[in-house]
Amino acid sequence: MMRVFSLMTKETPRESRTARFLVSGPPLLFLVVFFVAPSLIMILTSFRFPGEFGGLAPIAAPAEKISGEYGLTSEAYQFFFSDILYARIFLKSFGVALATTLICLIMAYPLALLIARSEKRFRNLMVLLVVLPFASNFLIRIYAWMIILGPESAFSHFVNAFLGAFGIPPVTLLFSPFAVLVGMVYVHLPFMILPLYTNLEKHDASLLDAAQDLGATGWQRFWRVTWPLSLPGVFSGSALVFIPVLGMFAVPDILGGTGDILIGNLIKDQFLGTRDWPFGSALSIMLTLAVLSVAGLATWFARAATGQRA
Repeated sequence: MMRVFSLMTKETPRESRTARFLVSGPPLLFLVVFFVAPSLIMILTSFRFPGEFGGLAPIAAPAEKISGEYGLTSEAYQFFFSDILYARIFLKSFGVALATTLICLIMAYPLALLIARSEKRFRNLMVLLVVLPFASNFLIRIYAWMIILGPESAFSHFVNAFLGAFGIPPVTLLFSPFAVLVGMVYVHLPFMILPLYTNLEKHDASLLDAAQDLGATGWQRFWRVTWPLSLPGVFSGSALVFIPVLGMFAVPDILGGTGDILIGNLIKDQFLGTRDWPFGSALSIMLTLAVLSVAGLATWFARAATGQRA
């Protein structure tokens, strides 16, 4: 009887394929429509000529004879690799992204640890305060920093008065690399706090008690127990901060000066300013390849760290 029931309830291969499609089909379709297709369009665009008045030149020879070039070309990539200026902008963007990630990690880790070790009745309130800035518009929050860092603000007067006490001349906070870094950290700090909190909340407190019973100090318990266990949260938060900072253009545009152009600003200017879509697409492709390389390297380090811990 049990055998007959198991045969009746056993899925057929066709039903199994249908179930797998219903589970994996929608995410796969989403990736194809919103990632693969735009990426293919961007790759094709990067190998085309720019239009005479912006946009794209036709691929095939037009029926009417018009001035300009048409077809496919690698001119955009040749132009990118022929000028070291773009390599410097890439390196500068990676430096800003790395500095933002490190500062966010240093600031977020103690706060996430505090939230995770607080009483349960206070945790939800603390998490709400972390995500509360998302309730206001992104640009409004950035423009607020223009007021805070402005030359006539109380904060600027305090900083310059403090520097003047040591004989240092006044500095301009707004429209500077410092302002860009402050804006980047402010915008992306919650993206570091939340993954860290999610990870730290799941730690077994008995492990710390066992380490204390074995004679470990508070610092040793952190580095031998808490920190290794929190590495997945560290890597997740770092990825959520590092990758978006690389493509960010609004913060440097608003808080930075003329010398604070990052790769995101350069790509935006190619599409909206000079209207050189092929070169903008080529820059986007190079940025995507760089991000994928960094993500792959970070994954390798994460697996190596996890393997060593195990």
